[in-house]
Amino acid sequence: MPADNDGRQYFIITYGCQMNVRDSEIIAGLLEGMDFTAAQSLDDAAIIVFNTCSVRHSAENKVYGKLGEVLALKRKRPETLIAFGGCMAQLPEVRQKLKKSGVDVVFGTHNIHELPYLLEQTRKGEKEIFRVWEQEGVVVEPLPSQRHSGLSAFVNIMYGCNNFCTYCIVPYTRGRERSRRPEDIIEEIKEIADQGYREVTLLGQNVNSYGKGLEKEIDFADLLEMTAAVAGIERIRFTTSHPKDMSDKLIDSIAGIAKVCEHVHVPLQAGSNDVLRRMNRRYTREHYLELAAKIRRRIPGVAITSDLIVGFPGEREQDFQDTLDMVEKVRFDAAFTFMYSVRSGTRAASLPDQVSPEIKRERLQRLNEVQYQIAREINQSMEGTVKEVLVEGPSKTNPDKLTSRTRSNHIVIFSGPKDLIGQLINVRITEAKTFSLFGEMVKKKGRGILI
Repeated sequence: MPADNDGRQYFIITYGCQMNVRDSEIIAGLLEGMDFTAAQSLDDAAIIVFNTCSVRHSAENKVYGKLGEVLALKRKRPETLIAFGGCMAQLPEVRQKLKKSGVDVVFGTHNIHELPYLLEQTRKGEKEIFRVWEQEGVVVEPLPSQRHSGLSAFVNIMYGCNNFCTYCIVPYTRGRERSRRPEDIIEEIKEIADQGYREVTLLGQNVNSYGKGLEKEIDFADLLEMTAAVAGIERIRFTTSHPKDMSDKLIDSIAGIAKVCEHVHVPLQAGSNDVLRRMNRRYTREHYLELAAKIRRRIPGVAITSDLIVGFPGEREQDFQDTLDMVEKVRFDAAFTFMYSVRSGTRAASLPDQVSPEIKRERLQRLNEVQYQIAREINQSMEGTVKEVLVEGPSKTNPDKLTSRTRSNHIVIFSGPKDLIGQLINVRITEAKTFSLFGEMVKKKGRGILI
């Protein structure tokens, strides 16, 4: 391996969703198993790993820009190894673009576990190792992890997606759905609990599909029950739920299991039935409204968040008005909003009536104005209430204060001693803004902080 900085340091550059963040933790674990340690900067790294996202062209452009910087660094320090993985690596056109670029190793989402072997091959003198599995294989267990210290940890429960929404590249880059065995998941959760993590977020492209393909008859609601039985874990979160698969059993489990937080992320994507049909979402606005009402009725204090896309091919002004109408009817606590981005390889890329960038931008602005107002009103309705929060650490925007999170996933900033980090305490909300809340600790008379 390279000799700079004794040749045993790595640096991982991560783009994309929580799944990619989790993959980077596994990559770090694999490298630590090779006796590498994390570098503080690119300049210190003997190995630089890109873990990439291909959901939108803007994400890919960021990757290529950063890759250019790193390749310039490699020209000054030829012994530096560059590995390129993640969703972009699964795309043939990306791999072709990387040929003769100076990247040493290209690996895919299905064979992360092979990275140590591929790096070892470079030590033996092989050049430009491109090893990307076109099809998913069996789930490899166990894989090491090097998680950042903290209170909350991600745990994969399944991989891949079978839904084939027409705008989405994920089924092509992550493969078909494969569930992890429940015993492997619970063993990992026990390990992170022993390491001091208080909260776990269960990850899957569609957690509602968990259990399909396993020998044991089990579903996601059953897995939540099993997770709640792990000592040391105080809060359970999950993402993402597809609206078409959210069962009454799951909703009742969220409501009935004390450790499961009252927050459900259910991507709507669009409010028009015509657009939903062209997206291949396989539900209607009426179904979604009924689902949202059922969730609110059965889970007191629940926060519903969503993903929304504007400017999908063929979206008319009336279709967009239907989306605004849904936002006003459901009243999301928060929403990730996007302009539709053409992804080559997806069915939507070839649909007629692509919407102009100018119209997309204008609609996104109008959508955000409506959603931000609703979020502000929801937050303001909490002023004067007392909420249980998990204290996460110093506030990024105000280091003199602490940041915390409610069970409904709202951020609360408050003043308090740093020894509260990691504790569950009660705060009274004193001020509400669009994206965060401000509060003060609730004290019991003569007993100090109420915990």
